Amino acid sequence: MGSLRFRQAICRYLRTARSVRCDPEQIMIVSGSQQALDITARVLFNPGDTVLVEEPGYHLQRTVLAGAGCQLKLVPVDEQGMDIAKAPKYSGVKAAFVTPSHQFPLGSTMSATRRLHLLNWAEREGAWVVEDDYDSEFRFDSSPIASLQGLDVNARVIYIGTFSKILFPSLRIGYIVIPRDLVGLFEAIRYATDIFPPYLYQEVLADFMELGHLGRYIRKMRRIYGERRSALLESLQAEFGDFFKVHGSSAGMQVAVTLPEGFNDIEISARGTTERLMLWPLSRYYTGKNPRQGFVLGFGSVPAEHIRSAVKRLRSLILG
Repeated sequence: MGSLRFRQAICRYLRTARSVRCDPEQIMIVSGSQQALDITARVLFNPGDTVLVEEPGYHLQRTVLAGAGCQLKLVPVDEQGMDIAKAPKYSGVKAAFVTPSHQFPLGSTMSATRRLHLLNWAEREGAWVVEDDYDSEFRFDSSPIASLQGLDVNARVIYIGTFSKILFPSLRIGYIVIPRDLVGLFEAIRYATDIFPPYLYQEVLADFMELGHLGRYIRKMRRIYGERRSALLESLQAEFGDFFKVHGSSAGMQVAVTLPEGFNDIEISARGTTERLMLWPLSRYYTGKNPRQGFVLGFGSVPAEHIRSAVKRLRSLILG
């Protein structure tokens, strides 16, 4: 499962910062959220099982689930997140995969009403909810939203978190908070792979957390990311006015924008390389027909002054 001291530190952090209810014995250390998804799929599913996923959604999550032989059913996302009441009525659905605190890529926050509906659905159907809480620490207009797992009184939520987003991408350390009844199954599947990431990394991170450095680091980076976010939003407004519709700007390290009809995000993205612009087409995060056209604009690694000049180049690219 990983270093006990590290799992204890994570447990304390999650209780305080994310309202997660767990003990260290429920926490499994993994090599990032992608491995967490893979292990979860191996434990929960057989080929042909039906799972619900957000549309649009995280493409590598879908790759993992498709590799496990799952049948993916798309549930559209709006400004209040996934609405389980609008999901098609399939029998025998095994799980729903959600990013409730900051939906990827549109950035919406699942409302309290929809969270309760989702948990009630899981209990009624005997299904699981997999909560991917990948960057909820960085919320700018309010305090971080409590986790879905903290509302769950029936132990139907599997909670996934990562340090790769909080600290730096090459740090492949994450964790799964597992319902007690599933701990043994997760351990059995995990022991067939790499057992746990290197203990050295875990012990260093345990020190980092116990000394209070993680909390201070998050507060510092929230301020820095907030400045970069403001630079992006102000630049988009100054250069584009109402041309773009901006989604999910209240949290995270990226903003989604949608284009008016008649524009093709993949074609614009390809042309953007000539302007030294790395643009992630929004349409690639859709699986169904008629995907929205737009971009996911990351600002986490870009200084504010560079953001302003990049948005000017983006305006020239799109509007001439």
